[in-house]
Amino acid sequence: MNKLQQLKNNPNAVGSYMQDPRFLQVMSVLLGIDMQFGNPGGMGADGGPGAGAQGGQTSRVDEEEDEEMPDLESVPAQSKKAPEPAPEPEPEESEEEKAAKEAKTKADELKKKGTEFYKKRQFDEAIENYTQAWETHKDIAYKTNEGAARFEKGDYEGCIKACQEAVEYGREVYADFKIIAKAFARIGTAYEKMGDLANAVNFYQKAQTEHRTPEVLAKLRAAEKAKITKDRESYINPEEAEKARELGNAKFKESDWPAAVEAYSEMIKRAPEDPRGYSNRAACFIKLLEFPSAAKHDPEGKNTREIQQQQEKALQAQYSAREGESEQETMERIQRDPEIVSILQDPIMQSILQQAKEDPAALQEHLRNPDIRAKVQKLVAAGVIRMGR
Repeated sequence: MNKLQQLKNNPNAVGSYMQDPRFLQVMSVLLGIDMQFGNPGGMGADGGPGAGAQGGQTSRVDEEEDEEMPDLESVPAQSKKAPEPAPEPEPEESEEEKAAKEAKTKADELKKKGTEFYKKRQFDEAIENYTQAWETHKDIAYKTNEGAARFEKGDYEGCIKACQEAVEYGREVYADFKIIAKAFARIGTAYEKMGDLANAVNFYQKAQTEHRTPEVLAKLRAAEKAKITKDRESYINPEEAEKARELGNAKFKESDWPAAVEAYSEMIKRAPEDPRGYSNRAACFIKLLEFPSAAKHDPEGKNTREIQQQQEKALQAQYSAREGESEQETMERIQRDPEIVSILQDPIMQSILQQAKEDPAALQEHLRNPDIRAKVQKLVAAGVIRMGR
Protein backbone atom coordinates (compact mmCIF):
# COMPACT_ATOMS: atom_id res chain seq x y z
CA MET A 1 0.00 0.00 0.00
CA ASN A 2 2.99 2.31 0.65
CA LYS A 3 4.28 1.80 -2.90
CA LEU A 4 0.86 2.55 -4.35
CA GLN A 5 0.79 5.79 -2.38
CA GLN A 6 4.29 6.70 -3.68
CA LEU A 7 3.24 5.86 -7.25
CA LYS A 8 0.24 8.12 -6.81
CA ASN A 9 2.56 10.99 -5.91
CA ASN A 10 5.19 10.14 -8.65
CA PRO A 11 3.67 8.22 -11.64
CA ASN A 12 7.04 8.30 -13.52
CA ALA A 13 8.52 5.81 -11.07
CA VAL A 14 6.30 2.99 -12.30
CA GLY A 15 9.22 1.31 -14.08
CA SER A 16 11.16 0.77 -10.86
CA TYR A 17 8.16 -0.82 -9.20
CA MET A 18 7.54 -3.28 -12.03
CA GLN A 19 10.45 -5.43 -10.74
CA ASP A 20 8.50 -6.16 -7.53
CA PRO A 21 6.33 -9.30 -7.93
CA ARG A 22 3.97 -8.05 -5.22
CA PHE A 23 3.39 -4.83 -7.13
CA LEU A 24 2.73 -6.85 -10.32
CA GLN A 25 0.25 -9.04 -8.45
CA VAL A 26 -1.64 -6.02 -7.10
CA MET A 27 -1.74 -4.36 -10.52
CA SER A 28 -2.96 -7.62 -12.08
CA VAL A 29 -5.88 -7.65 -9.68
CA LEU A 30 -6.66 -3.97 -10.15
CA LEU A 31 -6.42 -3.99 -13.97
CA GLY A 32 -7.82 -7.46 -14.48
CA ILE A 33 -4.86 -8.59 -16.74
CA ASP A 34 -1.90 -10.94 -16.32
CA MET A 35 1.17 -8.83 -15.44
CA GLN A 36 3.61 -11.84 -15.12
CA PHE A 37 4.25 -11.82 -18.90
CA GLY A 38 4.08 -15.59 -19.19
CA ASN A 39 6.78 -16.31 -16.56
CA PRO A 40 5.97 -19.39 -14.50
CA GLY A 41 5.44 -18.87 -10.86
CA GLY A 42 8.69 -20.75 -10.02
CA MET A 43 11.01 -18.54 -12.22
CA GLY A 44 12.36 -15.09 -11.57
CA ALA A 45 12.13 -12.11 -13.82
CA ASP A 46 15.05 -13.34 -15.99
CA GLY A 47 13.84 -16.97 -16.10
CA GLY A 48 16.83 -18.32 -14.08
CA PRO A 49 16.56 -20.73 -11.25
CA GLY A 50 18.17 -18.20 -8.93
CA ALA A 51 15.38 -15.87 -9.72
CA GLY A 52 12.92 -18.61 -8.87
CA ALA A 53 14.50 -19.08 -5.53
CA GLN A 54 14.47 -15.38 -5.00
CA GLY A 55 10.82 -15.29 -6.06
CA GLY A 56 9.96 -18.03 -3.62
CA GLN A 57 11.72 -16.16 -0.85
CA THR A 58 9.99 -12.97 -1.85
CA SER A 59 6.65 -14.80 -1.86
CA ARG A 60 7.22 -16.00 1.71
CA VAL A 61 8.14 -12.49 2.77
CA ASP A 62 5.01 -11.23 1.13
CA GLU A 63 2.95 -13.72 3.09
CA GLU A 64 4.58 -12.54 6.29
CA GLU A 65 4.33 -8.83 5.56
CA ASP A 66 0.96 -8.53 3.82
CA GLU A 67 -2.13 -8.28 6.04
CA GLU A 68 -5.05 -10.40 5.13
CA MET A 69 -7.92 -8.25 3.93
CA PRO A 70 -11.41 -9.59 4.32
CA ASP A 71 -13.15 -10.53 1.13
CA LEU A 72 -16.23 -8.43 0.56
CA GLU A 73 -18.10 -11.49 -0.55
CA SER A 74 -17.21 -13.27 2.66
CA VAL A 75 -18.90 -10.61 4.86
CA PRO A 76 -21.98 -12.25 6.28
CA ALA A 77 -25.18 -10.79 4.94
CA GLN A 78 -27.44 -8.90 7.42
CA SER A 79 -29.71 -11.32 9.08
CA LYS A 80 -33.29 -11.07 7.96
CA LYS A 81 -36.02 -10.07 10.43
CA ALA A 82 -37.52 -13.06 12.09
CA PRO A 83 -41.10 -13.64 11.08
CA GLU A 84 -43.70 -12.63 13.65
CA PRO A 85 -45.31 -15.52 15.42
CA ALA A 86 -48.79 -16.33 14.35
CA PRO A 87 -51.42 -15.03 16.77
CA GLU A 88 -52.74 -17.56 19.16
CA PRO A 89 -56.29 -18.52 18.52
CA GLU A 90 -58.76 -16.99 20.97
CA PRO A 91 -60.11 -19.45 23.48
CA GLU A 92 -63.58 -20.56 22.77
CA GLU A 93 -66.27 -19.17 25.09
CA SER A 94 -67.79 -21.56 27.53
CA GLU A 95 -71.50 -22.17 27.65
CA GLU A 96 -71.79 -20.08 30.82
CA GLU A 97 -69.99 -17.12 29.22
CA LYS A 98 -72.20 -17.30 26.17
CA ALA A 99 -75.31 -17.44 28.34
CA ALA A 100 -74.12 -14.45 30.42
CA LYS A 101 -73.43 -12.42 27.29
CA GLU A 102 -76.84 -13.23 25.87
CA ALA A 103 -78.51 -12.31 29.18
CA LYS A 104 -76.67 -8.98 29.26
CA THR A 105 -77.77 -8.18 25.71
CA LYS A 106 -81.38 -9.05 26.50
CA ALA A 107 -81.31 -7.03 29.74
CA ASP A 108 -79.95 -3.99 27.93
CA GLU A 109 -82.79 -4.21 25.44
CA LEU A 110 -85.29 -4.30 28.32
CA LYS A 111 -83.58 -1.31 29.91
CA LYS A 112 -83.78 0.57 26.63
CA LYS A 113 -87.51 -0.11 26.40
CA GLY A 114 -87.95 0.98 30.02
CA THR A 115 -86.18 4.27 29.33
CA GLU A 116 -88.45 4.91 26.36
CA PHE A 117 -91.51 4.37 28.58
CA TYR A 118 -89.96 6.60 31.26
CA LYS A 119 -89.56 9.46 28.80
CA LYS A 120 -93.21 9.04 27.84
CA ARG A 121 -94.08 9.17 31.58
CA GLN A 122 -95.50 5.67 31.40
CA PHE A 123 -93.92 4.74 34.69
CA ASP A 124 -95.67 1.41 35.30
CA GLU A 125 -94.39 0.03 31.99
CA ALA A 126 -90.94 1.49 32.68
CA ILE A 127 -90.82 -0.16 36.13
CA GLU A 128 -91.87 -3.49 34.62
CA ASN A 129 -89.09 -3.41 32.02
CA TYR A 130 -86.45 -2.31 34.54
CA THR A 131 -87.53 -5.11 36.89
CA GLN A 132 -87.30 -7.71 34.10
CA ALA A 133 -83.89 -6.40 33.13
CA TRP A 134 -82.70 -6.79 36.75
CA GLU A 135 -84.07 -10.33 36.92
CA THR A 136 -82.39 -11.20 33.61
CA HIS A 137 -78.99 -9.79 34.46
CA LYS A 138 -77.82 -8.01 37.61
CA ASP A 139 -76.66 -4.42 36.98
CA ILE A 140 -76.85 -1.51 39.43
CA ALA A 141 -78.07 0.81 36.67
CA TYR A 142 -81.29 -1.20 36.31
CA LYS A 143 -82.12 -0.73 40.00
CA THR A 144 -81.31 2.99 40.08
CA ASN A 145 -83.50 3.48 37.01
CA GLU A 146 -86.29 1.58 38.71
CA GLY A 147 -85.92 3.85 41.73
CA ALA A 148 -86.16 6.94 39.52
CA ALA A 149 -89.33 5.62 37.86
CA ARG A 150 -90.95 4.82 41.21
CA PHE A 151 -90.03 8.29 42.51
CA GLU A 152 -91.68 10.00 39.54
CA LYS A 153 -94.70 7.79 40.00
CA GLY A 154 -94.99 8.93 43.61
CA ASP A 155 -94.12 5.55 45.11
CA TYR A 156 -91.52 6.95 47.50
CA GLU A 157 -91.26 3.85 49.66
CA GLY A 158 -90.73 1.71 46.55
CA CYS A 159 -88.09 4.19 45.39
CA ILE A 160 -86.26 3.94 48.71
CA LYS A 161 -86.32 0.14 48.59
CA ALA A 162 -85.04 -0.02 45.01
CA CYS A 163 -82.22 2.44 45.72
CA GLN A 164 -81.20 0.59 48.88
CA GLU A 165 -80.98 -2.65 46.88
CA ALA A 166 -78.87 -0.83 44.32
CA VAL A 167 -76.49 0.38 47.05
CA GLU A 168 -76.18 -3.11 48.56
CA TYR A 169 -75.41 -4.69 45.17
CA GLY A 170 -73.07 -1.83 44.30
CA ARG A 171 -71.04 -2.48 47.44
CA GLU A 172 -70.68 -6.13 46.45
CA VAL A 173 -69.37 -5.41 42.94
CA TYR A 174 -67.37 -2.28 43.92
CA ALA A 175 -69.51 0.01 41.77
CA ASP A 176 -68.48 3.58 41.03
CA PHE A 177 -68.90 5.79 44.11
CA LYS A 178 -70.73 8.36 41.97
CA ILE A 179 -73.51 5.84 41.29
CA ILE A 180 -73.72 5.01 45.00
CA ALA A 181 -73.93 8.73 45.81
CA LYS A 182 -76.72 9.18 43.27
CA ALA A 183 -78.73 6.37 44.89
CA PHE A 184 -78.25 7.88 48.37
CA ALA A 185 -79.32 11.32 47.11
CA ARG A 186 -82.50 9.89 45.60
CA ILE A 187 -83.31 8.15 48.89
CA GLY A 188 -82.88 11.49 50.67
CA THR A 189 -85.17 13.22 48.19
CA ALA A 190 -87.81 10.54 48.68
CA TYR A 191 -87.68 10.96 52.47
CA GLU A 192 -87.95 14.74 52.05
CA LYS A 193 -91.07 14.27 49.93
CA MET A 194 -92.49 12.07 52.69
CA GLY A 195 -91.80 14.83 55.25
CA ASP A 196 -89.13 12.82 57.09
CA LEU A 197 -86.51 15.57 57.19
CA ALA A 198 -84.27 13.76 59.68
CA ASN A 199 -83.74 10.82 57.31
CA ALA A 200 -83.50 13.19 54.36
CA VAL A 201 -80.61 15.03 56.01
CA ASN A 202 -78.99 11.70 56.93
CA PHE A 203 -79.00 10.34 53.37
CA TYR A 204 -77.97 13.65 51.83
CA GLN A 205 -74.95 13.55 54.13
CA LYS A 206 -74.20 9.97 53.01
CA ALA A 207 -74.39 11.05 49.38
CA GLN A 208 -71.95 13.89 50.05
CA THR A 209 -69.60 11.44 51.75
CA GLU A 210 -69.53 9.24 48.63
CA HIS A 211 -69.25 12.08 46.10
CA ARG A 212 -69.60 15.78 46.88
CA THR A 213 -71.74 17.75 44.42
CA PRO A 214 -73.15 21.30 44.63
CA GLU A 215 -76.68 20.11 43.85
CA VAL A 216 -76.88 17.65 46.74
CA LEU A 217 -75.13 20.12 49.05
CA ALA A 218 -77.85 22.70 48.31
CA LYS A 219 -80.53 20.09 49.08
CA LEU A 220 -78.76 19.22 52.33
CA ARG A 221 -78.60 22.84 53.48
CA ALA A 222 -82.26 23.43 52.61
CA ALA A 223 -83.33 20.24 54.42
CA GLU A 224 -81.34 21.17 57.53
CA LYS A 225 -82.91 24.63 57.60
CA ALA A 226 -86.40 23.21 57.08
CA LYS A 227 -85.82 20.68 59.85
CA ILE A 228 -84.83 23.40 62.34
CA THR A 229 -87.92 25.44 61.45
CA LYS A 230 -90.18 22.41 61.68
CA ASP A 231 -88.76 21.35 65.03
CA ARG A 232 -89.22 24.87 66.39
CA GLU A 233 -92.76 25.13 65.10
CA SER A 234 -93.69 21.68 66.36
CA TYR A 235 -92.59 22.73 69.86
CA ILE A 236 -94.95 25.70 69.95
CA ASN A 237 -97.79 25.12 72.40
CA PRO A 238 -99.65 28.10 73.93
CA GLU A 239 -100.99 26.01 76.83
CA GLU A 240 -97.53 24.81 77.83
CA ALA A 241 -96.24 28.38 77.42
CA GLU A 242 -98.77 29.67 79.90
CA LYS A 243 -97.77 26.98 82.41
CA ALA A 244 -94.13 28.00 82.03
CA ARG A 245 -95.02 31.68 82.53
CA GLU A 246 -96.89 30.95 85.74
CA LEU A 247 -93.96 28.89 86.99
CA GLY A 248 -91.58 31.73 86.16
CA ASN A 249 -93.74 34.25 88.05
CA ALA A 250 -93.77 31.99 91.10
CA LYS A 251 -89.99 31.59 91.04
CA PHE A 252 -89.55 35.35 90.57
CA LYS A 253 -91.63 36.06 93.70
CA GLU A 254 -89.51 33.53 95.59
CA SER A 255 -86.38 35.43 94.42
CA ASP A 256 -85.18 32.24 92.68
CA TRP A 257 -83.87 34.16 89.70
CA PRO A 258 -82.05 31.27 87.88
CA ALA A 259 -85.18 29.07 88.04
CA ALA A 260 -87.28 31.98 86.84
CA VAL A 261 -84.93 32.49 83.87
CA GLU A 262 -85.26 28.80 82.96
CA ALA A 263 -89.07 28.92 83.16
CA TYR A 264 -89.33 32.08 81.07
CA SER A 265 -86.92 30.58 78.49
CA GLU A 266 -89.25 27.59 78.18
CA MET A 267 -92.15 29.98 77.72
CA ILE A 268 -90.32 31.74 74.88
CA LYS A 269 -89.76 28.39 73.09
CA ARG A 270 -93.42 27.46 73.50
CA ALA A 271 -94.72 30.91 72.48
CA PRO A 272 -92.01 32.87 70.62
CA GLU A 273 -94.53 35.55 69.59
CA ASP A 274 -95.49 36.41 73.17
CA PRO A 275 -93.37 39.42 74.32
CA ARG A 276 -94.03 38.75 78.00
CA GLY A 277 -91.54 35.92 78.05
CA TYR A 278 -88.71 38.15 76.82
CA SER A 279 -89.48 41.06 79.15
CA ASN A 280 -89.89 38.81 82.21
CA ARG A 281 -86.64 37.03 81.51
CA ALA A 282 -84.86 40.37 81.06
CA ALA A 283 -86.15 41.40 84.51
CA CYS A 284 -84.60 38.23 85.93
CA PHE A 285 -81.26 39.05 84.34
CA ILE A 286 -81.40 42.47 85.96
CA LYS A 287 -81.81 40.84 89.35
CA LEU A 288 -78.85 38.59 88.55
CA LEU A 289 -76.81 41.70 87.53
CA GLU A 290 -76.36 40.20 84.06
CA PHE A 291 -77.12 43.46 82.33
CA PRO A 292 -75.77 42.61 78.84
CA SER A 293 -77.93 39.47 78.85
CA ALA A 294 -80.90 41.50 80.01
CA ALA A 295 -80.53 43.93 77.12
CA LYS A 296 -80.02 41.10 74.67
CA HIS A 297 -83.21 39.33 75.74
CA ASP A 298 -85.34 42.46 75.65
CA PRO A 299 -85.72 42.83 71.84
CA GLU A 300 -88.56 45.36 72.01
CA GLY A 301 -86.65 47.61 74.44
CA LYS A 302 -89.44 47.75 77.00
CA ASN A 303 -86.97 47.41 79.87
CA THR A 304 -84.10 49.41 78.42
CA ARG A 305 -84.36 52.35 80.84
CA GLU A 306 -84.77 50.06 83.82
CA ILE A 307 -81.81 47.96 82.73
CA GLN A 308 -79.56 51.03 82.46
CA GLN A 309 -80.68 52.43 85.82
CA GLN A 310 -80.21 49.12 87.58
CA GLN A 311 -76.84 48.62 85.99
CA GLU A 312 -75.58 52.04 87.08
CA LYS A 313 -77.00 51.52 90.56
CA ALA A 314 -75.34 48.12 90.89
CA LEU A 315 -71.98 49.36 89.68
CA GLN A 316 -72.12 52.36 92.01
CA ALA A 317 -72.90 50.15 94.98
CA GLN A 318 -70.20 47.68 93.96
CA TYR A 319 -67.44 50.30 94.02
CA SER A 320 -68.81 52.83 96.59
CA ALA A 321 -66.49 51.54 99.31
CA ARG A 322 -63.43 52.40 97.22
CA GLU A 323 -63.90 56.15 96.95
CA GLY A 324 -61.28 57.14 99.54
CA GLU A 325 -58.45 54.94 98.32
CA SER A 326 -55.21 56.28 96.83
CA GLU A 327 -54.07 55.69 93.25
CA GLN A 328 -51.58 53.05 94.47
CA GLU A 329 -54.35 51.17 96.26
CA THR A 330 -56.54 51.50 93.18
CA MET A 331 -53.84 49.96 90.97
CA GLU A 332 -53.33 47.06 93.36
CA ARG A 333 -57.08 46.41 93.50
CA ILE A 334 -57.41 46.57 89.72
CA GLN A 335 -54.65 44.00 89.29
CA ARG A 336 -56.54 41.64 91.60
CA ASP A 337 -59.86 42.05 89.67
CA PRO A 338 -59.90 39.53 86.76
CA GLU A 339 -62.88 41.21 85.08
CA ILE A 340 -61.18 44.60 84.94
CA VAL A 341 -57.89 43.03 83.82
CA SER A 342 -59.76 41.21 81.03
CA ILE A 343 -61.32 44.48 79.83
CA LEU A 344 -57.96 46.24 79.85
CA GLN A 345 -56.35 43.39 77.86
CA ASP A 346 -59.05 43.50 75.19
CA PRO A 347 -57.39 44.90 71.98
CA ILE A 348 -60.60 46.67 70.99
CA MET A 349 -60.92 48.38 74.37
CA GLN A 350 -57.24 49.33 74.27
CA SER A 351 -57.79 51.02 70.92
CA ILE A 352 -60.93 52.82 72.18
CA LEU A 353 -59.20 54.04 75.33
CA GLN A 354 -56.20 55.29 73.36
CA GLN A 355 -58.51 57.13 70.96
CA ALA A 356 -60.48 58.63 73.88
CA LYS A 357 -57.24 59.83 75.47
CA GLU A 358 -56.37 61.75 72.30
CA ASP A 359 -59.93 62.85 71.50
CA PRO A 360 -62.38 62.56 74.47
CA ALA A 361 -65.32 63.49 72.24
CA ALA A 362 -64.76 60.32 70.20
CA LEU A 363 -65.72 58.22 73.24
CA GLN A 364 -69.35 59.35 72.92
CA GLU A 365 -69.60 57.58 69.56
CA HIS A 366 -68.37 54.30 71.06
CA LEU A 367 -70.79 54.54 74.00
CA ARG A 368 -73.68 53.91 71.61
CA ASN A 369 -72.63 50.27 71.64
CA PRO A 370 -74.23 48.66 74.75
CA ASP A 371 -71.33 46.28 75.34
CA ILE A 372 -68.72 49.03 75.06
CA ARG A 373 -70.79 51.31 77.30
CA ALA A 374 -71.06 48.60 79.99
CA LYS A 375 -67.29 48.01 79.95
CA VAL A 376 -66.54 51.74 80.13
CA GLN A 377 -68.93 52.11 83.07
CA LYS A 378 -67.13 49.29 84.87
CA LEU A 379 -63.79 50.98 84.26
CA VAL A 380 -65.18 54.29 85.58
CA ALA A 381 -66.63 52.65 88.68
CA ALA A 382 -63.39 50.76 89.28
CA GLY A 383 -61.41 53.97 89.14
CA VAL A 384 -59.49 53.12 85.96
CA ILE A 385 -61.13 56.04 84.17
CA ARG A 386 -61.37 59.11 86.41
CA MET A 387 -63.74 61.84 85.38
CA GLY A 388 -62.99 65.55 85.93
CA ARG A 389 -59.20 65.21 86.38
